[in-house]
Amino acid sequence: MKVVIFCGGLGTRLGEISEAIPKPMVKVGGEPLLIHIMKIFLSFGYRDFVLPLGYKSLYIKDYFDQKKLDQLGVNVELVETGESTGTAKRLTLIADNLKGEERFFVTYGDGVSNLDLTQLLNFHLEHKKLATMTVVHPPARFGQITIDKSAAITSFNEKAPLIDSWINGGFFVFEKDVFEYLSSEDQMLESEPLANLVKQKQIMGFRHEGFWQCMDTPRDKRFLEQCCREETLPWMKF
Repeated sequence: MKVVIFCGGLGTRLGEISEAIPKPMVKVGGEPLLIHIMKIFLSFGYRDFVLPLGYKSLYIKDYFDQKKLDQLGVNVELVETGESTGTAKRLTLIADNLKGEERFFVTYGDGVSNLDLTQLLNFHLEHKKLATMTVVHPPARFGQITIDKSAAITSFNEKAPLIDSWINGGFFVFEKDVFEYLSSEDQMLESEPLANLVKQKQIMGFRHEGFWQCMDTPRDKRFLEQCCREETLPWMKF
């Protein structure tokens, strides 16, 4: 199975950190976050990657010279898909790179997780739908407080995960027929295409309770850097 990693977004919420380089190339623990993501898939035996490029794509192209590919032991197809292209459109632009694939993984170039990819794939195959989305608990930005009728605070959890809610965790499995849900219009995958899959009952949610972290903000980057300094790398502990 091939692995698609979206690498074309602007990464505006990272501010000046991603002004000079694309977000997937921002270094965490001395390596681009993109390499950390690829190593997650490599640890499960997946080494064929398709990278839809956009914003400052030259940095990614320069990084993956033949020496680097040999060192990593991967096959990488780099495809220009435009600087401001939506994620659904980017998928349609790499359709030729996925010919012959019955199904494929898709993820974003800004998130890591200790997701068990074997369990994800087995779940997908078991349910026989066109798509499976990994869902995770959203991290809390603020402490959670419980208050009773008398206004007394009965509990306070400092930035505990919101365990009653689920969000898109960014690791998908798609069947080849998912392209029928992608139009020629410039759309985000997360809008009409996924909504239509929901309407047609063609998408399942794989619940992941373990580690998950995106790199949307400088605070997120600092947290991932801390993980590297402590040599914990929780996204590599399956």
